Amino acid sequence: MMNKQLISRGLAFLILIVCTAAMISPIFFMISTSLKTKSEMLLFPPTWIPQSFQWENFKELFTNDEIKFGVLYQNSIIIAVLTVIGTVFSSAVVAYGFSRYRGKGRNLMFMLMISTMMLPYPAIMIPQFLLFSEMNWMDTFLPLIVPAFFGSAYQIFLLRQFFNTLPNELYDSGKIDGASELRMFRSIALPLSGPALATVAIFSFVWSWNDLLAPVLYLNSQEKFTLPIGMAAMISSKFRIAPWNLLMCAAIMAVIPVVALFAVAQKRFTEGIVLTGIK
Repeated sequence: MMNKQLISRGLAFLILIVCTAAMISPIFFMISTSLKTKSEMLLFPPTWIPQSFQWENFKELFTNDEIKFGVLYQNSIIIAVLTVIGTVFSSAVVAYGFSRYRGKGRNLMFMLMISTMMLPYPAIMIPQFLLFSEMNWMDTFLPLIVPAFFGSAYQIFLLRQFFNTLPNELYDSGKIDGASELRMFRSIALPLSGPALATVAIFSFVWSWNDLLAPVLYLNSQEKFTLPIGMAAMISSKFRIAPWNLLMCAAIMAVIPVVALFAVAQKRFTEGIVLTGIK
């Protein structure tokens, strides 16, 4: 019996090692390629360990006038941060209203709002483009930031589920103390919703940070391009041979903010997913 248990555990451990290696290998190859010379990155079969570590590739990435990586990085940071602020604020306000108020037609309005999640982006892409074009917002960050301040159906749903877990006794005590609805939202609901808000912030940041389609539609000037556009341009006809070593450097730099954000908010993010899922 013990031998069977040891064999099953050993087999499970072996499978985990293989799966982990399969998931880590692309990251390892990305780091390896970022430290190779232009000639070594074209070798076949490829080498896993660079013959000489070219740390200068990261310096070249930021100093190359054709790439302008620093500008791309700055633009993506500005758009992502403002998108997070707008999404968290607007979604929290709407979700609080759906959770607290019991007015007639509330469930119908909530279902209509949730149904917008079934609309694919291409279905609203052209009307949005025409609207922003008429508003003279083309080649600006406004079409990428302003919609975030009108909420996100998925984030509203997630926050509403969390707000529903808060006991009504907390709001009753706030009413006894003479607190307004806005004060209860600010002093009771938001402080207790840290895990859910962290989850919404991470989702919003990752979505905005990785978005390629919307920036391609609305941005025309190179100095306003975001990171996904710049990285896509690096493998276009702009270069005779795609600088894969620089592209891998850019990929590493692009991953760092997402990993750092998740590392900082990991505990609250996990709590938010678990608690809203249980509800």
